[in-house]
Amino acid sequence: MAFPLPEVDLRSEFYWTSGADGVLRFQNCSDCGSLVHPPSVACHRCRSGQLGITAVSGRGTIVGLTINYQAWQPDLECPYAIAVVAIAEDSRVRVTTQIVGAELDSLEIGQEVAVSFEHRDDVWVPVFTPTGAVPDSELPEVDESVAEVRAAVRKPVSARRYEHNSVISGVGSSPIGRRLMADPLSLAVAACKAAVADAGLELSDIDGLATYPGAGVGVGFSEGGLLAVEEALRLQPVWYNGGPEQPGPGGSVIAAMQAISAGLCRHVLCFRTVWEATYAELLRTGRRRLPGSQRVGGPMTYTAPAGSFSAANTLALGASHYMHRFGATRETFGWIALNARKNAALNPDAIYRTPLTMDDYLSARMVSSPFGLYDCDVPCDGAIAVVVSATETARDLRHPAIRFEAAGTQIVERVSWDQSTLSHEPQVLGPAAHMWTRTDLRPSDVDLAELYDGFTFNCLSWLEALGFCGIGEAPAFLEGGKRIALDGELPLNTHGGQLSHGRTHGFGLLQEAVVQLRHQAGERQVAGAEVAVVSSGGLTPSSALLLVRDT
Repeated sequence: MAFPLPEVDLRSEFYWTSGADGVLRFQNCSDCGSLVHPPSVACHRCRSGQLGITAVSGRGTIVGLTINYQAWQPDLECPYAIAVVAIAEDSRVRVTTQIVGAELDSLEIGQEVAVSFEHRDDVWVPVFTPTGAVPDSELPEVDESVAEVRAAVRKPVSARRYEHNSVISGVGSSPIGRRLMADPLSLAVAACKAAVADAGLELSDIDGLATYPGAGVGVGFSEGGLLAVEEALRLQPVWYNGGPEQPGPGGSVIAAMQAISAGLCRHVLCFRTVWEATYAELLRTGRRRLPGSQRVGGPMTYTAPAGSFSAANTLALGASHYMHRFGATRETFGWIALNARKNAALNPDAIYRTPLTMDDYLSARMVSSPFGLYDCDVPCDGAIAVVVSATETARDLRHPAIRFEAAGTQIVERVSWDQSTLSHEPQVLGPAAHMWTRTDLRPSDVDLAELYDGFTFNCLSWLEALGFCGIGEAPAFLEGGKRIALDGELPLNTHGGQLSHGRTHGFGLLQEAVVQLRHQAGERQVAGAEVAVVSSGGLTPSSALLLVRDT
């Protein structure tokens, strides 16, 4: 199957041409003996630059497995199997690969596999085939332990907290829906104006701008960036920040907090725009065209050649590993989806509000096992904006200010998608633990949680990472959905989450936390809500925010 080929550069050339003689090769560190992947200029374990190239046996173990049913690009033949294979010589080194030469229903986690290569153009793509050995019930070690991750979290360098120097003063949104066929910049401007008005401010009061991911990302993922909004509104900011290398989509809010704490500005307008549904419709009708055939670079260099095109595939591989390791079932994830839909029914702005049963969830079409349709968030069009203001302005605001209690931003797990944490969504354990070092509050103090749910597995990962239940305990915590209901011990994604409200890339979660803490959520209001946690990011570097109602 002709999946995209990777960009080949000086660093990776040996890897993509290794198969010419049928041998799989990796870099190895001569100082600590570790294998290094993806190819790098330094060992990620000991930081040595003494790297050579070594041949390995080509055998490994399937530690994550998904059957992909979704045609992510035209003429894609589905279904097919994608796996994460732990290499026999060093199980912490993994390859995202296609499994060939076997019936799909015969594949399982724990199987031993052996490498072969598909030669296309100047690239030899490694694929794997089961050897027929009896699957091992004990999987090799593939992750750093949770204790190791948490031990690496840095303590605050001083008693000063930049978080305490700013508040959320306003929130606003554009219309949110499926295929609005609206210019995305018009959505951004509508949300920005609404947020500023909600704060009781004028546009002339705004002296800072921040966004994620900025311009140039394509695929319905941005309004054109910070400069497009500035050109439309002419705010003349003294400070501005935009780009994808931040602590998730919420990174723009955290950057705004830091700018205000540094005394650079007083009112920062943060915004996030998506128009994926309209973009897909424009592609379907020929009014927009995909870029010409290009090789894949960036985070997908080592995944797309195996047919892993989407975060759905990457996270499904982790979800399968979690299920094998901790005994979770599809119903475990289903309780998250059902809770989201039940809450969305009380939210007039949610895209999907019709009732959803467990039978509906389980019988929906598969996307990338174990994910079915309702495990995936809803691509939509819309923009949401947040105004972050200096704390001293709080008494002059239109609504009760929402204070920032703590933020967690530290990168601990590896950022390489298929080499990072496999048992949970990558980039949740570190930021969650970091956030709790910056406050005296504890999980038991939290009244509601708005947790990133691009997929149900994202949300489960954040529940455990933030300490609302122990590692591996989410199946019992979620069973029946009572604990996460609006009247439960931890009301979860109270507006319907991205699974039913719509994929606003985390900003909808932040807006809902503010509405709840203001006690303005109507039928879905959590009684007496004073403390909320909001998480941001899926696969990207992520962050977590602890918010408190100003008393």
